Formats: sequence, structure tokens, C-alpha cells
Amino acid sequence: MKLIVRDALIGYDRDKPIQKYVNFSVSSGEVCCILGPNGCGKTTLVKTILGMNPLFGGSITIDGEDITKWSAQKLSSCVAYVAQHHNQPFPYQVKDVVMLGRVGKSKSMSGKPTKKDYNIVENAMEEMGISHLRDKPYMDISGGELQMVMFARALAQEPRILIMDEPTAALDYGNAVRIIEKVRQLRETGYGVLMITHNPDHAFMTGANVALFMRNKPMRFGTAYDVITRENIQDAYGINVKLVEFTHDNQEIMRTCAPEFGGTR
Repeated sequence: MKLIVRDALIGYDRDKPIQKYVNFSVSSGEVCCILGPNGCGKTTLVKTILGMNPLFGGSITIDGEDITKWSAQKLSSCVAYVAQHHNQPFPYQVKDVVMLGRVGKSKSMSGKPTKKDYNIVENAMEEMGISHLRDKPYMDISGGELQMVMFARALAQEPRILIMDEPTAALDYGNAVRIIEKVRQLRETGYGVLMITHNPDHAFMTGANVALFMRNKPMRFGTAYDVITRENIQDAYGINVKLVEFTHDNQEIMRTCAPEFGGTR
């Protein structure tokens, strides 16, 4: 499965787009990280892909089909979304929140969850390490735990493409590492993952391609090693950085992006 965004014109006003000519793709078994400064259109892009905002130009396709013409049910059959912020208006139990990922997927004639649905929900909670929270009201858990619940709900949807808006923003260091590790695992098992992040290192950690949004300049798209350069980071964020390489586990070459303090402009 392949999501392609081609020459997209995105924003809230056709005459004043936030970004022009957005071009990138993400296929099954790939991760694409969307980077760029605040207000440059990252979340707007995701909302456009999900049909929440109109597409003012260009195209967005999955396996060659124009998804702007798809029903919400058809889109949800292959794409799941983990938002950055979540409302918690009702004291549902965690297991019931995760079960919401099965809406539209269950084959039950009665509309009630089947044994398969329950098994999928239990497996999703176990994968995210939140089985111990299954019976707790989700209004009573921490922000970090809530993010893990939303991730489990997305996995329960059984998507082929997973879209995430800053999935580690509310997490402590341990849970943030678990999320990045899960993204790596999803890539290896054939999922396509599109992830907004403010941390360039996430792209290196997940072996991602990168769509780097700029202000008043064309976006960049390519491998993390090609796109995350000193010059591009300075153009995008107005800061100077060093790129440091090291050997991880005596075999994998890893790169990290470190700021040069005093190098802002």
C-alpha cells in the first residue's frame, strides 16, 4: 500500500495557502517523518489527508485512488490516526476506549463486539504495555498513559497506514522510547507510518524518510541522511547544529542532531 501526496496545496484559504507543492510518499514497510517549524502546515497536511480540511490543489492517493473521494468508512479501513491532544468527556474504561478502534471493522450482525474483536483489543493493549490499565476509567490515567491507550486504539483498527501527530509529546522518556521502538517494529512488519515530530533524531532512529517543511521555501523530501543536514536545519529552524555519528550495538551506524548553542539567528 502506498500513500502519495503530489503537488498538494494545503491551508485554510485557497488564496493564502500555508504550503504549496507538497510532494512525498510513504509505502508499506516505510516511515516518513514530517519535520518543520511551528505553523508551517504539518498538522494541516495531516488533517487534509484525513479529509478534515479541503485539498485546494494537487492530489492525495492510496494505491492510485483519489482518497478525497473516499467515504470516512473506506478511509478508516486502511488509515488510523493518533492525535496529539485528546478529550476525555466520559469515564469509559480503557478497554472500551481501545474497542472504539473496532468500530466499522467488526463482522458481528448484532453490532456487538465479537470474540475476535476482544482478542484484537487485548493484543493491542498488551503490545502497548497497558493491559494493567484495562479496567481503569481513562479519565483517571496520566497524559502519558492516555497516549499509549490512543496508540492501542489505532492498532486495534488494524490499519495498513498509521498517521501520528507528535506521538511522544506527552510521554516521559521511557514511554517515548517505547513508542519509537514500536514504530520501528511496525515498519518491519509492513505498516506504513507517517509521523509528525519535532525531534530530528526520531527520523534517524526509525530509518525514516523525511518531509521537511520550510517557511517561504520549497519543502525537502528524501532519506533522513539526505534531508537532515546542517544547511537544511538552519534554513528550516534558524539554528546551527552538528550531526554526530556513532556505532550502536557495535554494528548499526546511528546519527544524532545536536544544537550548537549560541548559533541561533
